Amino acid sequence: MKEIWERLSGIQHQPPPPGEIPQAAVLVPLYEGDDGVNRLILTKRPMTMPTHAGHLAFPGGRPDDGDGGPVGTALREAEEEVGIDPAWVTVLGFLPAIHTVEYSLMVVPVVGWIEGVPELQPSPREVDKVLEPAVEIFTDVNRWRFETWREHKVWFFDLEGEVLWGATAHMVRQLVGLEPPVTRMPPGDLIDP
Repeated sequence: MKEIWERLSGIQHQPPPPGEIPQAAVLVPLYEGDDGVNRLILTKRPMTMPTHAGHLAFPGGRPDDGDGGPVGTALREAEEEVGIDPAWVTVLGFLPAIHTVEYSLMVVPVVGWIEGVPELQPSPREVDKVLEPAVEIFTDVNRWRFETWREHKVWFFDLEGEVLWGATAHMVRQLVGLEPPVTRMPPGDLIDP
C-alpha cells in the first residue's frame, strides 16, 4: 500500500468542504492483484440508467441521509453496486471534487485501498460490466487522446473494448498525476458533455 500511496498525485487528506452545491461521492477502489499489480475497479453503467448511461465510472452516487458525508456515500454505493464490503476499505484520501453536466451535484472522489483481492458481486441493475485494469496503464501518455469541447479538453482512453472519458477519465488522470490537482472546479468548467 505504501508504494501506491507514494505514486498518488493530487490526493488530499481531508474531503473538500461542502459548498453551495450538494455533494455526491464515488469510491476510487485500488487493490493489489494476485499478480502483484496494483489495479483499479471501474464499472460500465447499463444503458437503462437515468444519468451517464453506458459510461465507465467508479461506483458511487447521490448521498443518503444516514451517510454522514462523502466517505459514507462512497462506501455504501460501492457495496450496493459491486459488493465491496466497507470493512475491506482503507480510505487513503480524496481527489478534488468536480462537477458534471448530467449530475447537479459536486462529485467527491474518495480514494480507497482494498486489502486483498475483492470478490466482486456486481448489481445487474446498476452495473453492466466490471473492469479491473492495472493502474500503470493510465500513466502512458501515448494511450490518452483528447477532444476540445466548449473550450475544454475532454480526455479519452480506450480500455478493453470500452472508452473511458469525461469526469471519470479526469479523476483517473489526477490519480496518476497527469492532471494538476485543483481545489474545486466551478460549475462552468464542465467535464462531461
